[in-house]
Amino acid sequence: MTDAQPVPLREELLRHGNNHTSSTHAWEAVADGLGWHQPTPSDCWLAPSRTVSVVIPAHQVGYCLPTVLDALEAQHHRHRFEVIVVDDASTDDTAEVAVRHRVVDRFVRLPQRMGAATSRNVGTAVAGGQTVLYLDGDMVLPPHVITDIATRATDTSVLVGFRHNLRYEVHSRDPAVLARVPHLGADHRVVWRPPPNTVLPYSGITLPEPLDGRPLDDTHEFIDLGYGQRYYDWDLPRMVVTALVAVPRAAVLEVGGFDAEFSRLGWGMEDTYLGACLIAAGLLVIPLRQVVGFHLDPPDAAEQWQHKLAGWPHTLARYRALLDLPAPRGRAEHFIAAMTDLLTHCEVRP
Repeated sequence: MTDAQPVPLREELLRHGNNHTSSTHAWEAVADGLGWHQPTPSDCWLAPSRTVSVVIPAHQVGYCLPTVLDALEAQHHRHRFEVIVVDDASTDDTAEVAVRHRVVDRFVRLPQRMGAATSRNVGTAVAGGQTVLYLDGDMVLPPHVITDIATRATDTSVLVGFRHNLRYEVHSRDPAVLARVPHLGADHRVVWRPPPNTVLPYSGITLPEPLDGRPLDDTHEFIDLGYGQRYYDWDLPRMVVTALVAVPRAAVLEVGGFDAEFSRLGWGMEDTYLGACLIAAGLLVIPLRQVVGFHLDPPDAAEQWQHKLAGWPHTLARYRALLDLPAPRGRAEHFIAAMTDLLTHCEVRP
């Protein structure tokens, strides 16, 4: 008798649903009237189910990192959470900002530019929390977010947050705008209006007419995206966006973390691939509608966006190639060994 041959990741995704209602309803049953999507009040009696480490990959974010870290310091979470900043060899004042800020528990500086995937991997390796909250270095959180995540996280869930982009001219000229509540509908996974008669780069489909899409609503909180289903250009792995997403650290280690090759090829898709791996491992992708942060655009946002889009075909091609390979499993030991070796070449504080 021979062992069954491992199936490709794309086939694994067809075997897994995403019906998370039993998880959310079970939480609400013990939450004393608090809804899954309600901001957790500062006087909440719920004990956190898991410890949290915030991992921030940072490259050339000196223009906004102080605001991001101030927002973390202002979280009303009553329990300790860890903040780790991994500087991807920035040449601005990113490192100085991170080292000086008292909310930062650990600072790591990579020896050379290695990309966001490696930055997140290093942060994951040194993290002490059971849940890792991946937060971009330009994302400003409302004060309830850490408590929202800590009280709802489990070892089988990927908790998805959302982002509200602010142009540089807006947040730089009027910092008071950040005191407002970020708008959920500003995220493309919530309100999506793709251009008609244009090939959509992710799926390759073309929509003949304008579409007023509502991915979050129309998929019933992503439930209908289980078993490899699509909503036009969207599927379940693509909903896992590392601008703001919380995952079980042990699960990330088990699949070997983020694939660093994506960062060498261009922009994007490393989070989509991680999402696919975690879904294949049996995790559920669950949105938190109240977890919305302000994403602060840089001064050269248009130029950066064009550069990112230019590299997307290469990272998308790698993602599709990886879908034809077996889902990664049992990689924790190798992952830790590789990151431990890399850390010997990094600046680490404290």
